[in-house]
Amino acid sequence: MASTVTDPRPGYGQLLRTPRAWTFLLPGFAARQPFAMLTISIVLLVQHTTGSYGAAGAVSAVTGVSMALFAPFSGKLADRFGQRAVLLPGVLVHTASGVTLTVLALSGAPLWALFVAAVPTGASTPQIGPMVRARWGVKLQGSPLAQTAAAFESVTDELTFVLGPLVATALCTGVDPAAGLLTEAGLTLVGGLLFAAQKSTQPQPAGDAHARVKHDSALRVPGVRVLIVTFLGIGTVFGGMQVALAAFTESIDRPGLNGVLYGTFAAGNMLSGIVCGALAWKVSPQRRLVVGYAALTLMASGLWAAQSVLLLAGLGLLVGVCIAPALITGYTLVDSLVAPTARTEAFTLLTGAVALGQAAAVTVAGQLEDRLWDGAGFLVPLGGTVLALAVLLSLRSRLTPPSAGRTVARGVGHRVPVAVD
Repeated sequence: MASTVTDPRPGYGQLLRTPRAWTFLLPGFAARQPFAMLTISIVLLVQHTTGSYGAAGAVSAVTGVSMALFAPFSGKLADRFGQRAVLLPGVLVHTASGVTLTVLALSGAPLWALFVAAVPTGASTPQIGPMVRARWGVKLQGSPLAQTAAAFESVTDELTFVLGPLVATALCTGVDPAAGLLTEAGLTLVGGLLFAAQKSTQPQPAGDAHARVKHDSALRVPGVRVLIVTFLGIGTVFGGMQVALAAFTESIDRPGLNGVLYGTFAAGNMLSGIVCGALAWKVSPQRRLVVGYAALTLMASGLWAAQSVLLLAGLGLLVGVCIAPALITGYTLVDSLVAPTARTEAFTLLTGAVALGQAAAVTVAGQLEDRLWDGAGFLVPLGGTVLALAVLLSLRSRLTPPSAGRTVARGVGHRVPVAVD
């Protein structure tokens, strides 16, 4: 049932008073925490056992590509059969795969074996963030708090990206190189099962309702395809910075600063997300996305030239500040472009695009770090955002829903006509 909130001000306090929201927010936060630990844990473990950032980036990239390819399929299954039906087997497979990858890395297994283990590790990664967003969609259908919820989720995501790399780096450098990935697997199991147990707040499975309605893919919506490219560029920022920061701190013999620098970057993202959610925007989301993405590209262009910890921390903070508005606006646009019956799939497509961009970035950045100078991996965020911005500028008209007053079928697989605001 949609929320009965009527106050138009997008306040966080009002959002958190949404009935039964806490029943999925708390377990959802616990379940998504491992997501931020996965890539950096794999990079640090494999680099330790092989001595190569290129190999570490490649294994991490296989995990990311596998996640990106299977995430939309997972989202579509969740829309069709329910989130619990997808989560229960997924967390079990992910835990077993993560442990297997760890054992293989520590035993000196050949690189191809690590690639094989990385495939199910990425494919089974629980898509908790999109599932939480889909639950907000059910609660806030038609409410002015929908954008506040998108901002809140971005803040929550970035809080995990502040804590996750710090925890993973501390475990890998202070306890054991395998401690990060093993902890990630354990947290996924516990948090995923707790979230799956919250059956009452999950969206109604489409397969249980009107079987005669055709459930087309969210990928058929042109605006979603533009957002996928946009989020690919954001993924290159995450992946490129993870590898480049690790290499930079290693080169100055201060590897413990890796988590601090990445946490500073994520903190900027989180703080700007808080501000974005607290504002009542008068500018259209399409224009906000273009302006925010141009700012992100500008800030990313200076990373490769930073030669000091303080300068890199400052630039990283500014890059993070520019990411949140783009993410929040992209997720907000999904509500106006995609039908509720395909919304979880749409969210996982965007999350998968970030993972795919991150996978490509860690691969390229790892090769650049091995072959060129320390910090050459920072060229990857610049290249990725420039290309994505070019696509966004040329195809931004596809992000605009039909004009006011027109009656259209909203999104895909949704036969009931509605008036678009």
